[in-house]
Amino acid sequence: MMAAINEKQLIEEAKHNPEAFGKLYELYVDKIYSYIFHRTGHQHEAEDLTAKVFHRALDNIERYNDTGVPFSAWLFRIAHNLVANWHRDQSRRQTVSLEDVNLSADQRHNPQEVIEKANQQELLLQAVHLLPPERQELLFFKFVESMSNAEIGKVMGRTETAVKSLYHRTVLSLRELLAEHSNLMQPPKENDK
Repeated sequence: MMAAINEKQLIEEAKHNPEAFGKLYELYVDKIYSYIFHRTGHQHEAEDLTAKVFHRALDNIERYNDTGVPFSAWLFRIAHNLVANWHRDQSRRQTVSLEDVNLSADQRHNPQEVIEKANQQELLLQAVHLLPPERQELLFFKFVESMSNAEIGKVMGRTETAVKSLYHRTVLSLRELLAEHSNLMQPPKENDK
């Protein structure tokens, strides 16, 4: 309760004093950066977009109204919009530089395992990116931010039951996408040749 009161006070202060906004920035910058990084996969882009989120929030803090939804939900919504715009401007193909690949000692000795694991991760990421943005966000909040269904509901403007239902449908959709992809990747059977 004390944290909520302090946050509300900080928000009100930030409306009149931009320096108070710095405290809000410190509270949420890591979560916003993490969200953006997981949606873009690029460190530099995530840093730039995170800065834009907070610039936009600072520019619009006077218009922020407490509607009972956490302040973080407002920041995540700004981040979501910026990431959506970024994706529209980017090509569909993602590249990974060698500098971004961090191999453990065991992985360096077995390149086949590294390739298989990378392929599995890429396949999963591709399947996740085929999901609607709302379901991608749900997975981010659930697995990256480790939020409860109730917390996700507050951020997404849904009931806890609706979040559970959406999560169930999302997992089923992912299974179907992965099954379809693995069927496409299977070599033809001898009888099919």
